[in-house]
Amino acid sequence: MTTYDLTGRSALVTGGAQGLGAGMAAALAEAGASVAIADINEAGGQETVESLRATGAKAEFVHLDVTDDAAWTAAVEQTIGALGGLDIVVNNAGIEVTSLLVDLDADAASAMLQVNVIGTALGVKHAFRAMRPGGPAGKGGSVVNIASVAATIAFPGISVYSATKSGIDRLTRVAAAESGKLGYGVRVNSIYPALTPTAMGNKLAVDTAELGLFPSVEAAVQTVVDLTPLGRLGQVDDMADAVVFLASDAAKFITGAGLPVDGGMGM
Repeated sequence: MTTYDLTGRSALVTGGAQGLGAGMAAALAEAGASVAIADINEAGGQETVESLRATGAKAEFVHLDVTDDAAWTAAVEQTIGALGGLDIVVNNAGIEVTSLLVDLDADAASAMLQVNVIGTALGVKHAFRAMRPGGPAGKGGSVVNIASVAATIAFPGISVYSATKSGIDRLTRVAAAESGKLGYGVRVNSIYPALTPTAMGNKLAVDTAELGLFPSVEAAVQTVVDLTPLGRLGQVDDMADAVVFLASDAAKFITGAGLPVDGGMGM
């Protein structure tokens, strides 16, 4: 039976300074991978690196604005230099601005598209260039894109965010097809996380209550729980475990898939 052992592999996690990204980085490290924390939040990123190193993991911080093509080139080069290769890229960085469509702010919508969609697309681009035959890593690998249950349900207040996460779903499938067709040896999959009580998830509950969509923050959270067959919110380790699975040889014949990690909310 294939295990989730990632010993000898190197991973880059965007948005790894906090929240889901930090949890995913920790899970990859626990499975044996060396990890680069890629983020614009240098202080938080360095703190996450130190917490990983305290467990005996090999970890580095790389500064990365995921919307900047040249920054991706530098971050991948730095990762390969520091960790000795690149086998796993987790495109986790994302932003969410809650708004009713009637009050849509074009600048906020553009920012979500840039970070969530363009940032993920650039992550796939540079993963392919590094991991494909002849690339500086050149051994193939795994890309895991982080979509959202918002891609599969209609939840008020997050229209553009939902659209960006639906875009990640389509991007993932086309990327998997291109990688297979061109012989890159890179599997590309995504997960759809449930609402998780990270800083972003907590802010969403507050924002939707302030918009009058729910009578209170507690009511917003309870609505999500009520919509979830397993009867609870997601936890960071739920999402992190799914990433480790998709990055591992246990998923060696899985590509172009979207894995719901939502307690059944989106079914």
